[in-house]
Amino acid sequence: MSLPKLVSGFTVIPVAYPHSTHILYAKAHASSSKSTKPTFPPNRTLFLVNVPVDATERELSLFFRYAGTVERVLFDRNELGDPELQGDTLGSGSGSEEDSDDPDSSMEVDTEESQNKKRDEPAPPAVVPLPTNPHRTLRKTGAVAHLVFLDSSSLTKALVPPQKARSWPSSEEPRGLARYRALYDEQRPPLDIVKAHADTAMELYEYKLAKSRRKSTYRKGEAIVDEDGFTLVTRGGAYGKTLGGGVAVASKQFQATSKTGSKKKKEPKEKTSFYAFQKAEKQRQAIVDLKKNFEADKARIEKLKQSRRFKPY
Repeated sequence: MSLPKLVSGFTVIPVAYPHSTHILYAKAHASSSKSTKPTFPPNRTLFLVNVPVDATERELSLFFRYAGTVERVLFDRNELGDPELQGDTLGSGSGSEEDSDDPDSSMEVDTEESQNKKRDEPAPPAVVPLPTNPHRTLRKTGAVAHLVFLDSSSLTKALVPPQKARSWPSSEEPRGLARYRALYDEQRPPLDIVKAHADTAMELYEYKLAKSRRKSTYRKGEAIVDEDGFTLVTRGGAYGKTLGGGVAVASKQFQATSKTGSKKKKEPKEKTSFYAFQKAEKQRQAIVDLKKNFEADKARIEKLKQSRRFKPY
């Protein structure tokens, strides 16, 4: 069964694999942007659809080498953002970089003392990197790509329908199961390399920590003195305190009462109604106290009655 030459304006380009055939769809790129400097030249850019998931820039350049030299390859326009806009942004940003290089701009001038300090400081330790190898980037099925040729004639040759399927070029980067095997080995480096990486990373961390401490103006146990020779004092505590030590001012509470603001610790109260027998004992004691108070009130009333009785003789 023969393949069609064109499908909805796309040129059908079959790709021969050892056990299957893949189909690429290509057409000339038509930009809707009105930018004066488009990222994709309209007469030299080939738009590809259904790019193989593990395709690389080098493989696409080799596959279309028969048409001409490929200047650059860009994958997945939707994932990377709009390249037309990115091109405009990069173009406008170049001016700001030139402005920053203006010798008349404000720059900090290092004194001789600061330069000598920089010379005396030891160089930061270098971190031993973990081994890394380039791997193929797997993309989504049906991914798109843009190929920019050096001239417009190469684009015309690339859009000519091929007579037969062309084989996909081979690359040094592993593919298929070999890619996952190499990725597995890379994520499990030898222990001596991991140890060297961790040790050097800790050395760099300690170097940065010591450098930040040297730059700090506050040191424990030392009072902070300003340019006029006055010691910075803060109010607080019983007898006062400063940020570093030295002169202190007592708190207002201590000046008024000569007592510290420390509170006495409350003694823990015993729980009297936690257990069932405690509740029963509490109720029984309440009844006993109620009866006792009742008898005491009766005796007090009788005594009052006797004292108020009329005795004429």
